[in-house]
Amino acid sequence: MTTPFPFVAGQVLTAAQLNDIQNLPISDKTASYTLIVSDVYKRTIMNNASATTITVNNSIFTVGDVIQVANKGAGTCTITAGAGVTINTSGSLALAQYGGGYLLALSASTFTFFNLGGGGGLPSSVDHLVVGGGGGGQQGADGVYYGAGAGGGGSRSGTFAPSKGVVYTITVGAGGANNANGVNSTITGTGLATITGGAGNTPTVGGTGGTGGSGSSTGGAGGNGGATGSAGSSGTANSISGSSVTYGGGGGGARSGAGGSGGGGAGGVLNSAGTAGTVNRGGGGGGGGAGDGISAAGGAGGSGIVIIRTSDTVLGAVAVGATITQTGGYYIYTFNGSGTIKWGV
Repeated sequence: MTTPFPFVAGQVLTAAQLNDIQNLPISDKTASYTLIVSDVYKRTIMNNASATTITVNNSIFTVGDVIQVANKGAGTCTITAGAGVTINTSGSLALAQYGGGYLLALSASTFTFFNLGGGGGLPSSVDHLVVGGGGGGQQGADGVYYGAGAGGGGSRSGTFAPSKGVVYTITVGAGGANNANGVNSTITGTGLATITGGAGNTPTVGGTGGTGGSGSSTGGAGGNGGATGSAGSSGTANSISGSSVTYGGGGGGARSGAGGSGGGGAGGVLNSAGTAGTVNRGGGGGGGGAGDGISAAGGAGGSGIVIIRTSDTVLGAVAVGATITQTGGYYIYTFNGSGTIKWGV
């Protein structure tokens, strides 16, 4: 039997009901669902062969409320924060079949989710994109030459098979400062050959544009320096995020060379610094546009990015430092800074 929560004034409980006070009624759901206040007194259980969500909205629950949720369907059910809501967890908000846990309200808008595990499985294949940081543009020297643009970060894409319980470390490379190379981006972990998106390079003094970083595809080279400026080369497009985005464009040479498609910064005009490459695109910085008696700095390179994608038919990963989205049948983990990711316990 189930206890008739919530109790009302004057209600008399039988001995059997008192003995059964922790037995909450089950609330079966077969489609994506938004929690309501009475769900505190129930166990909300999703049952759908396709992906679903259980959404937690703001100002529905009060401090100390506990809401139990589970998933018995074959489709992954993801606990989702509504507008203004924060849900923190050391596990995953994605519940595979037979997974479950409970939400604890710390305020009307802040919750901790305790994932009690269950179900899931290890993805057989993980897609990745690793883009290194772009190089910093060349400084234009005092009345001597105009700075050349720097190379964009290299793009490395492919797949790997993760191991259960292994923590994979994500390092997102920084962009180079004025006249400095960028930094590689990497994925490392036990049993995995390091996956590297090569950093973009700054130009040599008085030379042509810096070269793009290495990878399975290469970022665009920076444009040559020169009075009229030359454009940086385009980077490489990739659709792992769900839409086509170009990464690693080369920086333009001063004066006024356009930045390459993919986040490359433009070369500076007379007496002005180069434009920085776009952050998290691995763009190379533009060259500085010097003049008589004036030196102008090259633009900083844009930082890199690491994106990991798996099918949403298996349990989500435990990811620290990632923005997690679910779209098109995938979980997409976007690292704009360094972090970690693992599957299983």
